[in-house]
Amino acid sequence: MDIPFEPIVFGVKVNVHLILEYAAFFIGFRYYVYLKKRSVDPISSSHRLSIILGAIFGAFFGSRFFGFLENPVFSFGLEQLINLLSVKTIMGGLFGGLLGVELAKKIIGEKNSSGDLFTFPIILGIIIGRIGCFLSGIREFTYGKETITMFGMDLGDGLNRYPLALFEVVFLMILWFFLNRFSRKVNLESGLVFKGFMICYFSFRFFIEFLKPNVFYVFGLSSIQYLCILCIIYYYKTIKRFIIYASKRLYVL
Repeated sequence: MDIPFEPIVFGVKVNVHLILEYAAFFIGFRYYVYLKKRSVDPISSSHRLSIILGAIFGAFFGSRFFGFLENPVFSFGLEQLINLLSVKTIMGGLFGGLLGVELAKKIIGEKNSSGDLFTFPIILGIIIGRIGCFLSGIREFTYGKETITMFGMDLGDGLNRYPLALFEVVFLMILWFFLNRFSRKVNLESGLVFKGFMICYFSFRFFIEFLKPNVFYVFGLSSIQYLCILCIIYYYKTIKRFIIYASKRLYVL
């Protein structure tokens, strides 16, 4: 199979990445509905809808804003506006969605944690989307730097590069496994599964960015890495609690 993977169906070249991107949203949402029906949700349907709307708007603006910051070019015109609306990043979408949810909960006065129910549908959606990114090769900015190691792959330009999208798929599958086991613990505080996902995923993305051929840096770090740092600071209290919990477990062993 050649990458970029663009099969011809009935004489038409199929954009696999676009199809998988839409599939990620659809399948992720259907999985969320499935999990919601099988769980006892302490949040009312009306409040849950408000939270979802907050997540959607926050994710939209966050993904565009931080996508622009990956390579900020200040120019004005219709073409530049179209490019600004089309550029996006899942990292900005996640953090923007988080802020959108917190704002919506503050407006409606909801105190319960709402993230756990979204965690595994989000992971599933990202996995499907990243498979699409991998099949798009260098046409999507999820490829890595050139490498002579065994991990290199030709992603469409004749050079061996780190297949970062594939690395991310593997990482998310492993993270799913451990979070699923963690979520089954008795008397687990609501919201910890989602927080654990955000901390682990943003930490992973911070380090994987060093393998990415970014062109815009501030003091040696990309805008995505600064976003990762911001997310870690946001969850510093939770990280502290995880460290204390892990140290107690090690002491028992």
